[in-house]
Order: sequence, then C-alpha cells, then structure tokens
Amino acid sequence: MPELPEVEITRRGLAPHLIGHTVRRVTVRCAQLRQPVPPELGATLTGQTLRRLERRAKYLLFGFDSGTLLAHLGMSGSLRLVGPDIPPEKHDHVDLAFGHLTLRYRDPRRFGMLLWLSPADDGSPLRELGPEPLADAFNGAWLHRHTRGRKTPIKTWLMDNHNVVGIGNIYAAESLFRARIHPLTPAAQLGPRRCERLVQCIRDTLADAIAAGGSTLRDFVGGDGQPGYFQQQYFVYGRDGEPCRICGQPIRRIVQAQRATCFCAHCQRR
Repeated sequence: MPELPEVEITRRGLAPHLIGHTVRRVTVRCAQLRQPVPPELGATLTGQTLRRLERRAKYLLFGFDSGTLLAHLGMSGSLRLVGPDIPPEKHDHVDLAFGHLTLRYRDPRRFGMLLWLSPADDGSPLRELGPEPLADAFNGAWLHRHTRGRKTPIKTWLMDNHNVVGIGNIYAAESLFRARIHPLTPAAQLGPRRCERLVQCIRDTLADAIAAGGSTLRDFVGGDGQPGYFQQQYFVYGRDGEPCRICGQPIRRIVQAQRATCFCAHCQRR
C-alpha cells in the first residue's frame, strides 16, 4: 500500500504540471472503486481550474474553486501524467484531461477512491485524523503526553491514524529500529528521552524515504511512472531471518494487529 512518502512524492510530481490548469474533460471508465466515483464528477470538474494540490495523511487534496477532489490510492492505485493521446490500459479507470496533459487514475484492485467534497461537506474522512508526523506540532513532548496510560504496543499505536497519520507498517518498523525501541513496548513506558528520539527517527525515516523516491512494493510508482528505491535501505522490514545490518543477529518476525512486524531483538529493547 502506498504510504505517506509515496503519496507525498506523487503530490510533488504532479503539482508543478497541473496547478493553474483547467479541467477540459473527465472520463470515468469504471466507477466501482472502494467508494463509487460520484456520477456528477465530470459535470462538477469540467471547466474548473486547479488552484492547489495538498496532502493530508495518505490523501491527496486537489483544490478547485468550488470544492476539493479527495484521492486515496488504496492498495494498488496510482496517479500518473500521460500525454492527451495515450490510450488507456485495462486498469485505467478515470482520466482528468487538462488539455496539455491527462491525469490518469490506475487501480488494478480498485481499493482506492475519488470523492468530491464541497466546502459545506461534513462527511470528510479527514475529520478525525491525528497530526502529521512531519509537522512541528508532532514532537517529543506531544508524543509523551499522548501516550500516558496507553498500554497499546508502540508500533500498533503509531499505525493508528487517530493518533498520528501516515506511519504505516514499513515506516513504523524502520523508525522503531532506528530509535532502538522494541515494537512490543507499551506506549506508556516510553519516557521523554525515548519519545524525543522516536519522533526524530520517524522524521528522518520519512525524509529518507521521500528522498529515495519511496518504496516499490508490488504496484507503487510515482507520478512520473518511476519506481522508488527506499526498500534498498530497509533495516528490518521484510528481512526476517536475515542478519541485522548493525549487530549481525537474525531479524525476527512476529504478528501485531494482524500485520507482520520485523525487528532485531538485540538492538531494540523494551
């Protein structure tokens, strides 16, 4: 699944080519995504100019004069820029033609979604999201304060978007390794110093992933169709049984909240 770095990379790749341009035509070939594409989307968007392109958690927010097109890539979705004459392929479900370029939504598994939010819409899935991990508000003091009394394992806590957004399985595992924190450690057991260290490691991990173009797992590529390479830097994720890059001990694998967790029992302590 594309996580925060992959979505941010997509945003950065699309924004310079689309902001300030007007939607000329919308083509919906398959509306049956995780939530159906609104039938009025074409009529709503045609003739509108894209004013801004932002990211919130793993959502892309295309800001137009009368509202916002919210896009989520799901498990296998991607948004790519193609020439106006490039024919669609099997899993290319939606096109937004801007004239000079077409923004094409591809999703083999159809777990993503495209929703239209008007300014008065109170049904936005963004309402109950936690803070952004790269924002100034997310710091060691905040993390320490919000984990008091929480017995939830810290990795599970980090992956809950109500607590903090965009830290999926890959980047939670990698951040905890860098911070030398065992993934089963109850969140409340982290003191101020370890909270400060963990926040910095989360920031560094996400920044490194963005710089490397994200991770290529299964279907992810950026808006330019190019893969990411952060998976070549993994310390623990997907490396169970392989030697730790720091101590040489084998990486272990457990299951937390129905997700695989890889860690080094020697380097990461509770």
